[in-house]
Amino acid sequence: MIFITAKFKIRPEDADRWPQIVADFTDATRKEPGCLWFDWSRSLEDPEEYVLVEAFRDAEAGAAHVTSAHFRKAQQELPPHLAHTPRIINATVPQDDWSTLGELAVAESE
Repeated sequence: MIFITAKFKIRPEDADRWPQIVADFTDATRKEPGCLWFDWSRSLEDPEEYVLVEAFRDAEAGAAHVTSAHFRKAQQELPPHLAHTPRIINATVPQDDWSTLGELAVAESE
């Protein structure tokens, strides 16, 4: 899968509204057949920073995402709300879902 994590520094006046600003883009991306997940989190240390964790089935699904109409629309609509260019880590990993963190294993109840 293609695994991507990106950090978005949002303008202070837009930080509280960021989930609403990206709602249509998020919804459309999650509906893509090759999208495994597309999840936003807000930083605990910096309320103007959001982290996006996303995954796509394969390179073909990733390419479909960045050539989609909703991605092109986001390229036009989102930058005015950003304090600077987002930072990203993009990697291909040989799995198709989250692994368990064995070091913090929890006994499953029956």
